[in-house]
Amino acid sequence: MQKKVNRSTASATAREPSSNLVAKPSSAEIDKKIVSYFKNSYVYNTFLISDSVEVAAKDGIVTLTGTVEDESHKILAQETISRLQGVVRVDNQLATPSETAAENADKWIARKVKLTLIFHFHVSAIATTVEVKDRVVTLKGEATSIAQKELTAEYAGDIEGVKEVINEMTLAETPQTAKRTAEERIDDASIFAQVYAALLTHRSTSAMKVTVETREGLVSLTGIVKNPAEKALVTKIVSDIHGVKAVSNQMTIEEPRTI
Repeated sequence: MQKKVNRSTASATAREPSSNLVAKPSSAEIDKKIVSYFKNSYVYNTFLISDSVEVAAKDGIVTLTGTVEDESHKILAQETISRLQGVVRVDNQLATPSETAAENADKWIARKVKLTLIFHFHVSAIATTVEVKDRVVTLKGEATSIAQKELTAEYAGDIEGVKEVINEMTLAETPQTAKRTAEERIDDASIFAQVYAALLTHRSTSAMKVTVETREGLVSLTGIVKNPAEKALVTKIVSDIHGVKAVSNQMTIEEPRTI
């Protein structure tokens, strides 16, 4: 007797195993995404776009080559890409023209001041002209308010090597207050890199050991500070970074040593 087969059932049964399989991305696909995410990050398109940065990824190991403007750009590239999903290790071979910085301290200071202004939300790097002569910084341009003018000078004076700040910025006829918009959405890797680099760039926080964590624009800080003033300063600097929505400063105050 010939056995009767339900063809529709058999066909469905044959297809069922493949429908339950979820294809995992290959190493090559993950490597491709790492490079793509990095080149689409806020840090790459804001700070590194004028540098000669080449990025290659293989099995999650990322190699950065080329030249960047200064050490802070090297740090920004390193910290941004190291936070991306799939990255196992970063081989940072980026070079900096350190000899130029050594020969001309004024240019180095000017770059550092400008970079610091780019990090921060309540000042304008675009509207501020930075001139340096014998380590004396002169600020020109237009500030939207007295508060912005004073904060620009404060940030400039907090750069290593700056001896004095002369603030010649003028005030806009119609004072304005900087407001964050809903459209300002920056990836966490870029926020982390900016916070990390800003704390290193500011003279008052460069020696502090701060651990930074970011999640959807919310920044958590841990570490040890000497006093409440240092803790408040770290919060102030980090709160004014582009993309930061809120800061949770859980840093502890160092216990005074007894003799």
